[in-house]
Amino acid sequence: MSDSVPLLNSDDEFNRQLLGNVRPDSWTNPRPAGRYNLVVIGGGTAGLVTAAGAAGLGARVALVERSMLGGDCLNSGCVPSKAVIASARAAKASGSPSDSPSAAENFAAAMQRMRKLRAEISPHDSAERFRNLGVDVFFGAASFRDSETVEVAGIPLKFRHAVIATGARASAPPIPGLDQVSYLTNESLFELTELPRRLAIVGAGPIGCEMAQAFARLGSEVHLLDVGPRILAREDADAAEVVQRSLERDGVRLHLGIKDLRVAKSESLLLEYLSPGELPQNIAADRLLIAAGRSPRVEGLGLDRVGVEFDRRGIRVDDYLRTTNRRIFAAGDVCSAFQFTHAADFMARTVIQNALFLGRKKFSSLVIPWCTYTSPELARVGLNQQEAQQQSRSVTTLQLDFNQLDRAILEGLTEGFARVHLRPGSDRILGATIVGEHAGELLSEITLAMTRRLGLGAIGATIHPYPTWSDAVRKLADQYNRTRLTPRVKWAFEKWLAWRR
Repeated sequence: MSDSVPLLNSDDEFNRQLLGNVRPDSWTNPRPAGRYNLVVIGGGTAGLVTAAGAAGLGARVALVERSMLGGDCLNSGCVPSKAVIASARAAKASGSPSDSPSAAENFAAAMQRMRKLRAEISPHDSAERFRNLGVDVFFGAASFRDSETVEVAGIPLKFRHAVIATGARASAPPIPGLDQVSYLTNESLFELTELPRRLAIVGAGPIGCEMAQAFARLGSEVHLLDVGPRILAREDADAAEVVQRSLERDGVRLHLGIKDLRVAKSESLLLEYLSPGELPQNIAADRLLIAAGRSPRVEGLGLDRVGVEFDRRGIRVDDYLRTTNRRIFAAGDVCSAFQFTHAADFMARTVIQNALFLGRKKFSSLVIPWCTYTSPELARVGLNQQEAQQQSRSVTTLQLDFNQLDRAILEGLTEGFARVHLRPGSDRILGATIVGEHAGELLSEITLAMTRRLGLGAIGATIHPYPTWSDAVRKLADQYNRTRLTPRVKWAFEKWLAWRR
């Protein structure tokens, strides 16, 4: 698919509503309004937040998008994936067999529901909304003419500063035979209208795991493959193992530690590989999803003409999100290893302050959490156990297993744990990992404490309703308080209380 032409397979009322908001056919690019304080290239989360925030502060802003406003998050990422995951969770809860004759109908209904919800959310990212905010919205491919001019559809846009927020696209690893077959990425997966009877997924990271579980619950025979020895390689092994057991219970067939993967086409797709024991294996599939990497969208921007350096990982920026051209900033997936919507949002806020107001806000000061939305969820912020060991850092680790949490016991959801790492001899939080139901929601209290430099003791001093999932974090604080009761302190308390009798 060309970046400039939206590809939506279903010509239904919901996709027409979506396009009417984020890429309206009737749109006419405005006449440039003189020199802009900011020209923002890219209408995904980073670009939209930058444009809206700057215009709200009184800046003259132009926003350029070559395809659909909303970017991956709205069109092919967070929004559609979480809608499908919710439908899959409901299918699991209903107890109906995933291989029942109604599975195809249920899948069609789930995808229609996704399109409906995506369309309902799309007005927030619409061209009309941003025009009403005072932003000049241009559709077309942007390219730098020089260090003060961006050209779009033959129109020159003069700027004081520019922001590159073009995001990233799914990329495919060099698998022999892959270029000879049709395969899915996140950019095409959510345009499916028929349930794949057999779905193979390459890549056991967050996207691969989320979609493997969702499609298995919706009725596909799912095979999840990865060259690594386990899923979710960036997370602690025991936390990832909790998720892995859940995937296997839902019928996902795991192929880990594989070598020499190749793809061929016969009556169906055929994936061939060597197992860890060097034994040849093969998998037949009807559809193939590649979820094994992303590449920055930098082509066609004319970055060489303005001295903006980049490599395969993205645009090079400093801690203030300036590129190697000090008049040009970057934000979001095009320049960051943290490829999350919420990270792009806060990078945009950093750019607004630094570009418009000579700010010195640092990207490194952001505390960025993330969550994998499997069932159970796996959420994390800051340092984890694996990184602490790799860096030989000394930490104090506290853990609460959910089989010790009353709310988890009452709901029968005791698998998982909450773990927090502290600076030795202190209650300062260095990081946390939570795996279990509602892990993403539980993590925010810890992220707030880290952002505002509150210790774990401050959480322990906060009354939590009983029984709630968030009480898990308070119980971790109780554990910390018990570590302070050393034998010497206890002896002093006993002497004091004996004297007070």
